Amino acid sequence: MTGRLKKVFPGGNTAYGFYSFYDFIIEPDAAHVFVIKGGPGVGKSTFMRRTGEELLARGYDVEFHCCSSDNGSLDGVVVPALKVALIDGTAPHVVDPKHPGVVDEIVNLGEYWREDGLRARKKEVLALNQEIKRLFNRAYAYLEAANILLNEVRAYYRDTGALDIAALDRLALELVHEIFAGRPCLEKGSFVRRLFATAITPDGPVSHLETIVGHLGRRYVLTGDDGTGKGAIVHRLMDAAQMRGYDVEAYHCALDPLRVDHIVLPELDTAVINNVEPHFYAPQPGDTVVDTGQLVDIAVDAYYGEERSVARTLYRRCLEQAVRFINQAKGRHDELESCYIPNMDFAAVETRRKEIVARILEAAAQAERGP
Repeated sequence: MTGRLKKVFPGGNTAYGFYSFYDFIIEPDAAHVFVIKGGPGVGKSTFMRRTGEELLARGYDVEFHCCSSDNGSLDGVVVPALKVALIDGTAPHVVDPKHPGVVDEIVNLGEYWREDGLRARKKEVLALNQEIKRLFNRAYAYLEAANILLNEVRAYYRDTGALDIAALDRLALELVHEIFAGRPCLEKGSFVRRLFATAITPDGPVSHLETIVGHLGRRYVLTGDDGTGKGAIVHRLMDAAQMRGYDVEAYHCALDPLRVDHIVLPELDTAVINNVEPHFYAPQPGDTVVDTGQLVDIAVDAYYGEERSVARTLYRRCLEQAVRFINQAKGRHDELESCYIPNMDFAAVETRRKEIVARILEAAAQAERGP
């Protein structure tokens, strides 16, 4: 039986530049972490993807940690049941072994390139790297502007008094009671794992939310405009879970990583989803839909509607421009990879990959046999 595939983003292109949650790819008690090193185009993503697909086919649940700057690439693969991860350890998410030789192991795919061929393209490689950096800097400037404008949209409900804060407080309290009623407080600390469900990519915002929450038994889907309190509800439910000792998967906003959009409570088989652009989630049969738009004074909202509409339009234009720059950076990165690909011994890389898969499976078999 094939395992279940979950897709997330461990890093993102945000209003604060590239933002990394790489420390949360795998929990601290990992059995083995393979840190894959090497330049662009050396086969790191293919190495990880093929390994993940092979373990999926053997029935293991697998996480694909997707690259926010290249929709077709992976930054990591995790096999939770085996506590094994493969992680891209190159810029912009440099990863170095924390426990070398004990848990972490470097796999250097640079061992399989022909340096003489690469040196002949040195000037081209340096120029492309410089242009990629420039393009990302432009993208991040527009994302910063987009975030300012989206915060303007949110501020209208608060600053005009259109949102009934007291009603929002009551609603949050009702949800805390509904989710945790009859559930004991656990005698352990709460572990919060932080990742992205959505990322701003060369193709625009991309969400893998369905692979994260689609299998869960309970889903609370929060609907309503930005600024109507959905984020506040998510944070209060997250706080309630932590106070009771329940672990939390916190999925942060793709634009503003200081905000949490969705949470999953694995021990309660429950998700709370912020159903808003760009990660719309169509409620499924049995889902509980909570509309915070009902907490808004329609008359007050309508009076300031035009101002809010202008801010949202400008937000979208800035986001679109940022995506254009990220897409151009992806094009230059593809050119950079073309400098490396002809100078790689991919047959040797594949041999190394198969050796690692064999080691992972042997370790799993030993664990099943016991001491």
